[in-house]
Amino acid sequence: MDVWRLLPFEVGCAAWNMSVDEAVLQARIVGKVPNTLRFYCWNPSAVSVGRNEVACDRVDFDVAERFGVDVVRRCSGGGTVYHDCDGEVTYGVVAKVSDLGSVGDVTCVYFKVYEAIVDALRLLGVSADFNVGNVKNCPNLTVKGKKISGSSQTLSRGYVLQHGTLLQNFDADKMFQLLKLKDLSYAQATTAGRQKITSLQNELGHKVNFNTITNALKQGFQAILKIQLKETPLTVYETELAKQLYKEKYSTTKWTLNGKLV
Repeated sequence: MDVWRLLPFEVGCAAWNMSVDEAVLQARIVGKVPNTLRFYCWNPSAVSVGRNEVACDRVDFDVAERFGVDVVRRCSGGGTVYHDCDGEVTYGVVAKVSDLGSVGDVTCVYFKVYEAIVDALRLLGVSADFNVGNVKNCPNLTVKGKKISGSSQTLSRGYVLQHGTLLQNFDADKMFQLLKLKDLSYAQATTAGRQKITSLQNELGHKVNFNTITNALKQGFQAILKIQLKETPLTVYETELAKQLYKEKYSTTKWTLNGKLV
């Protein structure tokens, strides 16, 4: 049975969370760390923008400033996502693509990771389905047709970073004040969001604490990937690289707005 590293659960700001994810990927690519699973939350709440998106077209920066919400650009693709500090657990998987049973088909990687999350949701009492997505939406998980978990990927030299959300709760009013949806007013977007998005609390009728969620996720990943998780902290190499990425990339206006560092 393969042993994967499990990083200690962390709560961080948006720029730090994205810096750590990329640092782990880079460390895995050069062989300094094993395949790694990570769970974290965001404080303050944040909006993350996909690698190739135009940030000003997707985020209302005035509302974000008023609410004290961070805005960050991911190194992965996909759409713009609101991360509520009290409403989700985020996971990050960094692994060799072939270790996830794929020879280059990113949908296979999505499916394998989502299998683990489906198993975790089963343990929590929720039945979810894999949705392959389309040209505009990455694959995701749905419950009775409503999205409960989404994610995005970046691939490099045969290694993948897939990070995504599992919604514990869902604040449509706040989400759609922050996000701009083309051709939809705030009221229309909020109504559409309530029809298309769900959460653990909505499905179960009660709040589920983060420890319960992360414990179920650990069990799901171990069972589906047939791995053993060993909790080990970031290496010095990763910590220093994350600090550098935080300073020079993810906390900079140039990267956030334009996806460029020069």
